[in-house]
Amino acid sequence: MKLSDFRNLDTSNVGAWPQGVKVTFSALVVILIAVAGWYFKISEQKLELEMHARQELDLRRDFEIKQGRVVNLAAYRDQLAEMDEQFRQMLRQLPSRTEMPDLLTDISQTALAAGIDTQLFEPGAEVPRDFYAEKPITIRMVGSYHQFGQFISDLASLPRVVILTMHDIVLQPSDSPGASRGARRGGAQAAAPGGPLRMEGTVRTYRYLDEDEQAAQDAAQAGAPGAAGGG
Repeated sequence: MKLSDFRNLDTSNVGAWPQGVKVTFSALVVILIAVAGWYFKISEQKLELEMHARQELDLRRDFEIKQGRVVNLAAYRDQLAEMDEQFRQMLRQLPSRTEMPDLLTDISQTALAAGIDTQLFEPGAEVPRDFYAEKPITIRMVGSYHQFGQFISDLASLPRVVILTMHDIVLQPSDSPGASRGARRGGAQAAAPGGPLRMEGTVRTYRYLDEDEQAAQDAAQAGAPGAAGGG
């Protein structure tokens, strides 16, 4: 086959082309078809293969994570049960419903034993929460820094766990002019060293709800308007 064979080819009479030209032209057509097929078909399949390969890696990682969880599931359940039991034991250290009246008496007597003059100790209505109830107590006490410190220390020594949180508490000199006015404003004045202090405001103590109270509260919440549909 010579280069001159490709000159002056009659495209309307392909059958008359030289044999070498026919073979070369056929080879070029096959190559073009192969390239077009790879571009339109094989390249698309390659992209799809790469996508599936990435999905396989993600699935393998997900499988390994879940397999690790399954292997440690028994240990996780034991740990959860242990934590739940510890939480219940800690909860049981709070006073119960029947112990709350005695606890309030103990708090008042502890203040008296510390030398604090309790001018007002007025428990309010309980406020139920998720698994406990809080009881606000309006107080007005007069004593020294040392006596208030002794009071807190003695509370920590009571048989039952006593949690007192302070709310709107004012601590100021009891003999200062306008002390009551300052208490109503929610302010505080500088205390004279060693002088008596007046503490006014609200403290809250807490007890746990027993199973019956918990069940009644859950039932009340479930039957409350908007509990199911979020009105």
